[in-house]
Amino acid sequence: MHSKYDVVVIGAGHAGCEASRACARMGLRTALITMNLDLIAQMSCNPAIGGIAKGHLVREIDALGGVMGEAADAVGIQFRLLNTSRGPAVWSPRAQMDKKQYRAHMRQLLEREANLRIVQAEVASLTLDGRRVTGVQLRDGRTMRAGAVVVTTGTFLNGLAHVGEMQYTCGRNGEAPSELLGAQLRMLGLAWTRLKTGTPPRLDGRSIDWTRFEPQPGDAEPTPFSFLTDRIDRPQIQCHIGYTTEETRQILKTAIPRSPLYSGQIEGIGPRYCPSIEDKIVKFPDKPRHQIFLEPEGLDTNEVYVNGMSTSMPIDVQAAVVASIPGMEHAEMIRPGYAIEYDAIDPRELDHALQVKSIEGLYLAGQINGTSGYEEAGCQGLIAGINAACRLLGREPVVLARNEGYTGILIDDLVTKGADEPYRMFTSRAEFRLHLRIDNADERLTPVGRRAGLVDDARWERFKRKQSQHERLADALAIHPNGQWLKRPEASLSQIGPWVREVLGEEPLPAALTTVETETKYSGYIAQQERQMERLKDAERRRIPVEFGFDGIPGLSREIRDKLTRVRPETLGQAARIPGVTPAAIAILDVYLSVARVC
Repeated sequence: MHSKYDVVVIGAGHAGCEASRACARMGLRTALITMNLDLIAQMSCNPAIGGIAKGHLVREIDALGGVMGEAADAVGIQFRLLNTSRGPAVWSPRAQMDKKQYRAHMRQLLEREANLRIVQAEVASLTLDGRRVTGVQLRDGRTMRAGAVVVTTGTFLNGLAHVGEMQYTCGRNGEAPSELLGAQLRMLGLAWTRLKTGTPPRLDGRSIDWTRFEPQPGDAEPTPFSFLTDRIDRPQIQCHIGYTTEETRQILKTAIPRSPLYSGQIEGIGPRYCPSIEDKIVKFPDKPRHQIFLEPEGLDTNEVYVNGMSTSMPIDVQAAVVASIPGMEHAEMIRPGYAIEYDAIDPRELDHALQVKSIEGLYLAGQINGTSGYEEAGCQGLIAGINAACRLLGREPVVLARNEGYTGILIDDLVTKGADEPYRMFTSRAEFRLHLRIDNADERLTPVGRRAGLVDDARWERFKRKQSQHERLADALAIHPNGQWLKRPEASLSQIGPWVREVLGEEPLPAALTTVETETKYSGYIAQQERQMERLKDAERRRIPVEFGFDGIPGLSREIRDKLTRVRPETLGQAARIPGVTPAAIAILDVYLSVARVC
């Protein structure tokens, strides 16, 4: 049995949801294939969206016309704006989700798309014509033909879970792995590696003594993720903060020989920035205690996620660790923590459109590219979906520069440097943080989404109204004494509301006020970053031809020639960001590019 689609997306996690919806929105007949229809957009780790830098990614997904921010605003149960004690460049929203409602809401959003079909099946292999993808073969014998395929398989490729000395194959705990497709991808000649991630135990909230923990409420005025959300006014839940003890440390220290992480049982590389609880004990032996967060998984469940206690220890050790924490002496474990290792493709196999360089029409997004996190997956899925559609529609690919968004930084880091451990976004990865704020993500990216066909008329009109208010108010402040006054730390546009309304001739949008106020207060720093961005743009304009030969350039060491050949940088700027490529090598390359252009 055969069926024909324009695009097939494999996997319905956070990358797959964004990719499939983008293709469908752009007018292409799209199939989203998942092994379980009931687990679309499953939050297999913590029940939250956003966080430091991650909230920036969600804002960017939303600005481009993606769906993650809209879904998070609809079902979030606690909202907090992080880093408010610092400057606006690093303010970032985070929200606890109701996991079940998030899945249901995302499925509803996908099922509204006329061009999208969701299919429950397992993909056994890609179908190829030489080095061009032509569709997929399902395990049940069906074939789906397609002009492009987006692979968003998460941790499912040859997934192997570890709980103490026990190990078993799975994609997520309790779900089957994708072994047939994993075997084929290993045979396609793509460089691959094994990575590892993990989760903590989940507890029954009724068995926790909540009085022993510090409450962590949400913000009185929640900050939404989506530019379409005016306000969030429903009641919020509390999370709670606790700490490990000396007893916890002793239990883990004694049990380290039973840890699959330290016994050599786990071969995959895990994230340094999110260590397991046993890893913390080993690597920070002088630290007397470690913080944990108790996060409810939803409004109609007693299940509680113990953030900060990721572990692959044996179940009896996990139970002892839980009981060693004040308030959790009698806590009942609903699910044990576990580690999972899985196949990932070296992202240097991809170009900036997230297409595999050696296989036409094949795109990869999410954890298969060596990243971690729902938000990192979502932004990749969106870009991969947009570019799969652009290729079939005969358009130029959408490639975001490093000065356009954290999404552009993430993709450039991956395809330039690779990922020797699960990649997570941090604000420190950005060269121009003050330019990449959450309040101006729409200014940077909504026009891009509009040109791609993802931003509908309603969102576009809302964007234009904000832009109009921004421009009119900024122009007025430039010639009025209020402009200099507003640069004072204590000054705020809310203090001169009547003047603002007089300038605008209408009620001001809070989002427009935030952007204008930030740009006024930090105008000197922003101007400095804009000059720096122009220098970066000069390097990015120097294109390197696809057929350019690095081996024939004298003056480059063999090591540098090998690095350049491995990555095949698209611009001089990208070449300069390859680890180990020296400024002297870039100067030589610059000369030879100039000669090649003249010739």
